[in-house]
Amino acid sequence: MPPRFVVFFSLPLLLAACAASPGLNVGALMNPAEAQRRGAVELAVKTAFPGILNEIAAGGGPSLTAAMDAAGVPPGDRAARILQLQGDISLYGSNPAALAAALLLYGR
Repeated sequence: MPPRFVVFFSLPLLLAACAASPGLNVGALMNPAEAQRRGAVELAVKTAFPGILNEIAAGGGPSLTAAMDAAGVPPGDRAARILQLQGDISLYGSNPAALAAALLLYGR
């Protein structure tokens, strides 16, 4: 069996094992720009989390704007997204990761 054959068939097994490992983002290995965007959003949310919750309730603020900038949320969509965040505030009250995930979904 040639070595290339072994490598070709071991790659799917390696990727499957990595995908099953908790905390390892296989998608980030494939798209470093997406991993960088996710990291920037998580940092923006987690460093100012209590303040961002207050800004969501107030309809906006500099920390929320910074997190939306990091996520790539289009400026024209932000008012609607803030309303959505206000409606779901109970989901994010104790979970900064959920808020970061929502912002990433809203972004481009």
